[in-house]
Amino acid sequence: MNDSFDSTSDRRIENNIMRHEYRLLTPDEKEQMRRIKDAGLDLVAELHKIGGTNPKEMRQASRELALAQTKAEECVMWAVKHLTG
Repeated sequence: MNDSFDSTSDRRIENNIMRHEYRLLTPDEKEQMRRIKDAGLDLVAELHKIGGTNPKEMRQASRELALAQTKAEECVMWAVKHLTG
């Protein structure tokens, strides 16, 4: 599917393989999801600053920073799953 849309859009239910049903989020929940994802992006950007790497290249300067980024991504995933579950 080449369609792309904002992650807080109600259209997020259209492109899922595993989950067959989602509940619609309230405006407050959509805002919470946006803030969680923005916080994750901010942390990853800070990791790139620490390592002196370009965030657009997605490669961290060290294994430790790469692991920190993976854990940040996992953190965002679980928090969003809580909101959307």
